[in-house]
Amino acid sequence: MEIVKKTLDRISVERIKLELLGTAYGNSTTFIGRLDPRTLLSWYLFFAIVPWFIHNRTILIGMFVLMVGMTVLSRVSSILIFILCLGLAGQVGWMFLFSMLFGGDLTSLLPLLTLTLKLSVISLASIAVFSSMDPEKLSDGLSALGVPDTFSFSLSYGYRILPTLLEEFHQILLSFRLRGRSPDRPGFLYIRVIIYYLRLTVLCFYPLMLNTAKRSRTTVEALETRGFTYGLNNREVKKMRLSYLKLGMLDLYFIAFSILYIIWLFWFGLKFPSILY
Repeated sequence: MEIVKKTLDRISVERIKLELLGTAYGNSTTFIGRLDPRTLLSWYLFFAIVPWFIHNRTILIGMFVLMVGMTVLSRVSSILIFILCLGLAGQVGWMFLFSMLFGGDLTSLLPLLTLTLKLSVISLASIAVFSSMDPEKLSDGLSALGVPDTFSFSLSYGYRILPTLLEEFHQILLSFRLRGRSPDRPGFLYIRVIIYYLRLTVLCFYPLMLNTAKRSRTTVEALETRGFTYGLNNREVKKMRLSYLKLGMLDLYFIAFSILYIIWLFWFGLKFPSILY
């Protein structure tokens, strides 16, 4: 029970909010954060699509090792890594359970491990790239690659507003806690406390949506006052906005290293297709 209590104390709304703030506003001081957003997005596009078409386990393991190195360089928060591991373990767990229920055996675990490798490569690439870019860099990078400006802005706005939504949720949750009464006894494995917080979470939904709609309207009015729509449809304004994006030597070294590593990995993988299992 002490383990459950310590876990509940560590996973607090305030802690998650701080982690999201650190992720959403990027970490430009890291090696990955100093790269041009077009380089990062192109690199991410390769590692988000190609693993789905690869069945060579050695190549997938090599990609996974590269992603672990990139995640370390990005200084990703520990809570995000914990959530990722929890999600991957849960997904593999229930798929293995279903395979056992429908007559499978331990051999069905090997294909699931291959699937987990693919998901791990894609997930770690996403975390490494998007935790190193703030919403402005993400939006400008997408615009420079030819993505429609309205879509780029919507994506970056949703990315930026996540910590604000969590802050709003925290305030509403505290107000419900002040007006309510918590369980007198925690119950077995703190089940009463968990049910109490789940109920409060459901009650917070409608106030959160109403406050978010009000906040979005205020944001739209403020943007239009500053000429957002005019700037979005004017090529000269867009050119000025993206003028700071430049590919430097660091980007070229990063691209060259990635290409050489992938070429070597495919050569090595074709020569030793099953290096571990």
